[in-house]
This record gives sequence, structure tokens and C-alpha cells, in this order.
Amino acid sequence: MFPLIQRCCFHTPFKLQKLTAPRLLLYGKNKTTCSSLGLQLQRDVCPLSRSPHLNVASIYATKLQGLHTSLPFFKKKTLKESETKASGVLKRSMESLKDSPKPALYLSLGGLIPFVSIPLSMAIQGTYYPELAFAQIMYGAVTVSFLGGMRWGFALPENSPAKPDWLNLGNSTIPPLFACQALLFKDVTQGAVMLVMALGIALHYDISLLPTYPRWFKVLRVVGTLVMVFSLLATAALKAISEIEQSNSRNEWRSTK
Repeated sequence: MFPLIQRCCFHTPFKLQKLTAPRLLLYGKNKTTCSSLGLQLQRDVCPLSRSPHLNVASIYATKLQGLHTSLPFFKKKTLKESETKASGVLKRSMESLKDSPKPALYLSLGGLIPFVSIPLSMAIQGTYYPELAFAQIMYGAVTVSFLGGMRWGFALPENSPAKPDWLNLGNSTIPPLFACQALLFKDVTQGAVMLVMALGIALHYDISLLPTYPRWFKVLRVVGTLVMVFSLLATAALKAISEIEQSNSRNEWRSTK
């Protein structure tokens, strides 16, 4: 009876059954012995006679389990890791500024004084001066033109890694064109927006298209661009606030009449 059950359940080959039959006769009819023998036969026979469908199913189940397992590089970074990385980048950037030549550093920081002083003085006095705002737009247009022409000086030397091709020399003319358009606007806000766009384009050229610039120069360019952009936007915001106050005062004056 047991060989028949073994053949049906475990799909044991006929030759293997003949080899295991004498072992059954030696152990007798004890139930405990038969059960232990059955477990032993199951361990010995199952790896040989297991159906291939079961192996495929187990492999498929393992793959499905792997799909629901999150890999380490897909896990989100913790807040501490992101803060540590940001602080490390900021620290390296500040250290690279120390490597910059003193004339380049001081002249660049000194060139930002007209951008910052105009909106700061108007905010302190609480009065918007259109002449000062237009002077800031003019100074910004000159600065943008200088940043565009700087690429010519970098690409023209013989040993320069940047070639004097259409890409380098042609892109350097785009910021001055934006600066000229900013001066043609009668509205200071439109001119400030045009200069912000020109500063962004010039920064993109210096950071992405010319990676051979030294690191201290790239950091200096980023810091200077941010200061100029926020100064221009501050002037535009002060202009909008003054216009709102003037309209409110006119409405009050009309209501009193």
C-alpha cells in the first residue's frame, strides 16, 4: 500500500521504488517506523521527483516578492542627510570663494553696491524715485553687456579651451540684446524683468556651456546674479507699492469731495 501512495504523491520512478521496497520489509510494520521512513523518503525523493511546475511557481513567487522589496537606493533620504549634504555644498562653495583672487572678489562685490543701495535707500526713506530706478536699469544693462562680452575674452586666446565658434561668440551677443531692449521699455518693471532674464541666460552660459571656468568664478557668478536679481525685483516691488498707495490716496481724495 505504501509504495502505491508513494508513487501517486511523490511521482517516484519505478526503479527507485524497487530500490526502496527492501527497506520497507526490513523495518517491519511499525507505524512509528513507517512514518519516520516516509519522512526520510520524502527528503530523499522530493528533490529528484519534484514536478517542474512547482519549481517555476516558486521562482515566480520569489520574483514577485522581489518586486515588492524596496532597494536601498530607491529609499527617500532623511531630512538630516539632505541638510548635511546642503550644508556641505554651501561650505565648499564658501571655501572656494576664499580661493578667488582678491581683485576679482573685491571688484565683483563692489559692483553690486549700486544694485543694492538704490532699493535700500528708497525703502528706508519710504519714497519711490523713478530716476533712481531708471539709473539702476541702466547700470544693470551695462553689467549684462559686460557679462556677455566676457565670453569673447575667454574664447579668443589661442590656448583657450573654448573655441571662437558660432556657439560661443554668438551666444555672447544675446545678453546685450536683452539689455538694449530693457532700456527701450518706458516702464521700469518691464525693464527689470528683461534684465532678470538676461542675467539668467548669462549665468546659464557661464555655468553650463563653459565648464572650464574655475570653481571660485562660478560661485562668484551665482552669488552676484542672485544679488542683482533680488535688487531688481525689490525695485519693481517698491514701484508697485507706490502705485497702490497713490491710487488709494486718489480714491480717498475723491471720496472727501
